[in-house]
Amino acid sequence: MDEARRRKILDEAMDLFRKKGYSAASMQEIAEACGMAKASIYKFFPSKEDLFTAAFVDCHRTLLERANELDRSGSELRLPPRERLRRKIEFQLFYTVENHLFMIDFRELPITSNENFAAAWKRKKAALLAWRKELLLEAYGERIEPFVWDAVAIFRGILFEYLGYVIQKVIAVPIPELAAYIVDRMDAVTEDLARSNAKPILNEASAYYHHLNPSDPLVRQGTAMQFLQSLDEKIGELPKDEEARGELREVVGLLRKEAGADAPNPTLIRVLSSYLESVPELRPYVRQLNLMLS
Repeated sequence: MDEARRRKILDEAMDLFRKKGYSAASMQEIAEACGMAKASIYKFFPSKEDLFTAAFVDCHRTLLERANELDRSGSELRLPPRERLRRKIEFQLFYTVENHLFMIDFRELPITSNENFAAAWKRKKAALLAWRKELLLEAYGERIEPFVWDAVAIFRGILFEYLGYVIQKVIAVPIPELAAYIVDRMDAVTEDLARSNAKPILNEASAYYHHLNPSDPLVRQGTAMQFLQSLDEKIGELPKDEEARGELREVVGLLRKEAGADAPNPTLIRVLSSYLESVPELRPYVRQLNLMLS
């Protein structure tokens, strides 16, 4: 009985949030839509923030459950991997447009500063990231495994850019056609990455960092060390004699030692960086390094 009442509250709240937005929909209106006293709502959801968070979680759970159902039906119908990918993209496009408040627009709401909501948002991002990885691996196979996280980042960018235009109602392309178009683009992306044997930019560890899950000082230090290795390799390509390249590499070594210290000396880092900046080809690298170490 309690679960049925909770479900009714959640359904009515989601409907009102969709129609009126988070700020305009009141707990009193939700109670009236449910045919309950407002006090009854608070027994299940102590605050409006708790109710919206529950709606947010439910919306994303439904997305993944329905995607799994599409997987099962695709297997039963023996659809080829590419068509299964197109169907799931079409489903996600429709679902996101129908639920854009919970899928996209919530980012502009004050509730994002709520601790419980932020935790739910963080879990959602991780779940969707893992789902998109499996989505692409299923469609394109093990050959994309080395660069799958780069493919996921590109796929997410393409998907959300076009979703923005659909939500703003400025493109008239039918969603099934848009889904097919996105699959065509991902075919080209994955084929190019595989053919060019491109060095991956993202890996599983870096892919999960974002503003809700920021990197810590140890991770940033490790990134700086990797970047200094790239800088060292760039020095090896410079049209200079071995002695000049050796001096530049020595400076990089000193920077590596200082950047790895528990308390780096900013003055020393600036002096060493300035020396490297005297070489025009290294200036973009030094500029980025300074941003990393700031």
